[in-house]
Amino acid sequence: LVLGVRRVWAKPVPYLLGAAASVLFVVVGGAGLAGEKIWLGLDTLLGFTPSGLAVDRLSGLFLVLCFGVATPVCLACAAWSTRPGRVEDLGLAAAFALTLGAVAVVVTAVDIFYFLFAWECVTLGFYLMTAWRRLPGRSATPAILTVVLGKASGAALLLGAMLLAAQDHSMLIADFARVPPGATRSVAWLLLALGFAVKIGLIPVHIWLPRSYQAAPGPLRAVMAGVAVNIGFYGLWRTLSLLPSPPSWLAVLALLIGGATALLGIAHVAVRSELAQVIAYSSVENAGLVTVGFGVAMVGSILGNNKLLAIGMLAATLQMITHALAKSLLFTSAAGIEDATGTTDLNELRGVGHRLPVSGTGLAIGSLTLAGLPLTVGLVSEWFLLEALMQQFRTGTLVFELPLAIAGALVALTTGFAGLAFVRIVGLIVLGPRTSGEPPVGRDLGVLGGIAIGSLSVACLGLAIAAPLEFRAIAAGLDPVVSGNITIGGLRSPWVLQPVFPNFAILSPSWLALVMPVLAVGVVAMALLFGRRRFVTVRRTPPWRSASGGSEAESQYTPWAFANLTRKILANVLLTRSELHESARHTGVRTNAPFGTAAPGGSGAGAQLGYTADVLEVVEHWLYRPLLRPLWFVVHQARRLQNGRLDAYMAYMLIVLIAVIAVAAALG
Repeated sequence: LVLGVRRVWAKPVPYLLGAAASVLFVVVGGAGLAGEKIWLGLDTLLGFTPSGLAVDRLSGLFLVLCFGVATPVCLACAAWSTRPGRVEDLGLAAAFALTLGAVAVVVTAVDIFYFLFAWECVTLGFYLMTAWRRLPGRSATPAILTVVLGKASGAALLLGAMLLAAQDHSMLIADFARVPPGATRSVAWLLLALGFAVKIGLIPVHIWLPRSYQAAPGPLRAVMAGVAVNIGFYGLWRTLSLLPSPPSWLAVLALLIGGATALLGIAHVAVRSELAQVIAYSSVENAGLVTVGFGVAMVGSILGNNKLLAIGMLAATLQMITHALAKSLLFTSAAGIEDATGTTDLNELRGVGHRLPVSGTGLAIGSLTLAGLPLTVGLVSEWFLLEALMQQFRTGTLVFELPLAIAGALVALTTGFAGLAFVRIVGLIVLGPRTSGEPPVGRDLGVLGGIAIGSLSVACLGLAIAAPLEFRAIAAGLDPVVSGNITIGGLRSPWVLQPVFPNFAILSPSWLALVMPVLAVGVVAMALLFGRRRFVTVRRTPPWRSASGGSEAESQYTPWAFANLTRKILANVLLTRSELHESARHTGVRTNAPFGTAAPGGSGAGAQLGYTADVLEVVEHWLYRPLLRPLWFVVHQARRLQNGRLDAYMAYMLIVLIAVIAVAAALG
């Protein structure tokens, strides 16, 4: 707040301080991951003991992950803050610092008071970033959804924590492990899981996430999606470490809801026409994939099968790391593209990689990572998740075998559509052909932004090569949940991975990184040797557009048209609505519906047929919108109470007080 002055030179200072603080948090997290016990006593601050912040192996793992990603994101924020027109954006740095500090407290809190206080601070930071620069034409819905569902999340966590605290008579989180199995513990599990599910964005409470991410400014979306959202996963990990053997029905729910969330998220990724929406819905998909892996771990904990527990936790943690890196990279790159072009409409961004090479490269690498293609860390996480789901036969009971099979099918569908969805981004947006009349663009994110995008890109590629080293770090961090000696079974040899259970399957992303380039060079060499000049000769022929003559459509797919197949196949999931209509024909006019319109351009007068299609949010359409009418009725009734007389309110309070005294006296 002090540095929020109207001077250009002061704008990046808070973000650079955030980067320095993030580096220190990574160092502290690394020490905790190595086994050092770190404690910051805050007893005198609250007046009760013991109270403070501590770092163990699990919190150390999350500190390294969250703030390892936050460091380059802070640099990107610093570069973004110096762009023209950013001098008036006062207060954003305060919301940014509040969010980062609250994340650190959530991960290291040892008592429930600090945990919940910091959790609410994260919600406040999200609200401030989402409500940024409220203009008259700017909707307040994203900010309202963020704060309402954020408060619902905090309320669920408060109720669950108080149930446990009432059982063991302690505010310390570690003491919750003393609560015996029973109905109270099961209800607490449900409440805690619900509170964390809201934050990470599982259906049906995911509706705040795409809107909020889209409403937040620039690279600060990466702070929300790549850094802060991980506290929800931390809460689930910590709960499983303290309260093993969760209710069986809750594990089944986690598998089914996680799979459904992943499929719904990737369906919207494949058809949305705004870049920010595409990336935001990808967060919903990744949240579902992480939850499926966590569901496998819950099944292993219930059955007492430590290897199944280990493979589930490994799959979920790997997917979480992939999400944090790729989502931060995508939002950072998208911020540079949006700032330089002034738009996030995919139809207007075709071939943007030619004009903005740094941001375009980051967008491509992030997309390939989330598509799970070789040479990226996404391949390791996708492969390990599918391998974890294939262990269903080890459960020995249909109660878990069937949900695991359904979740496996949903994840397989999600993986297939992910390839289709991100091919659209890489093939048409980044590598798309240059078009005539391209609008002028501004400069890329600059030196600091380039460092941020470069470091996140290297992490997405480098962690795939160094996957065995990543496994060792994850095994150490998961030690409070499952013994590291069991988790390290994911390494068959120093450079070969296996799904914990031996003799099932193996993968070596490190060797792939060596072999695939060699094979590519060999193929090119043979093509040049035997094809000679034909390999590099460019043939130019008129493009085929249609079987009918006189077609004046474009010679290439548009992002909207490319997604039409998915829009048709997943019509029941997306509630696809299409309509043919007659419209006037104008020269060079392109019409667009809310989610896209196909209308051939051309010249001349008369009428033509237009084709319009859009998609709906199925959960919002069938669950939340029917609740609006009774909600508005309650709101209108409440308004009547706001305009009463003071003496009437005092009379009501007196009547209630007398009634309470009478009831208490009667019971006495």
